[in-house]
Amino acid sequence: MNPPHLRAAEVRDAVVLAELSGQLGYPTSLEDLLARLPLLLRRTDHLVLVAEREGAVTGWIHATEVLSMESPPFVAIVGLVVAQEARGSGLGRALVEAVSRWAASRGFHELRVRTNVVRQEAHGFYCRLGFSAAKTQTVFVMALRAEGPGPEGKGPW
Repeated sequence: MNPPHLRAAEVRDAVVLAELSGQLGYPTSLEDLLARLPLLLRRTDHLVLVAEREGAVTGWIHATEVLSMESPPFVAIVGLVVAQEARGSGLGRALVEAVSRWAASRGFHELRVRTNVVRQEAHGFYCRLGFSAAKTQTVFVMALRAEGPGPEGKGPW
């Protein structure tokens, strides 16, 4: 099998990016993705790549720089999806390696990823790539009322 072709995501990829997000269990509407994707693509502290095989997008990864008070800067993989039929073909590995190179080229020394406790296959995948479990945590969410323009003055998303 030919190695995947990796490239920067583009707005024209939105339909397949939304479909793949749904495969991972995070359904998003095309409208919502089209509102968010251009904002991400303009930012230099974010990287969104797609993997193609035979001209078809079969995976994507989104990573971002994280700066915080309590820990050294790191890059976080905030999303990684490989199409169900392409899993185990090396696409995920290629995408993670590309993010790793991007992070290292920007002076970062650590790459992190969070994955749901029920995703045992994902845990094994990341361990095979050299990640190690650092902690277990609970994510809390609080909805906010939109009271003004969101990022870039374009509404709350």
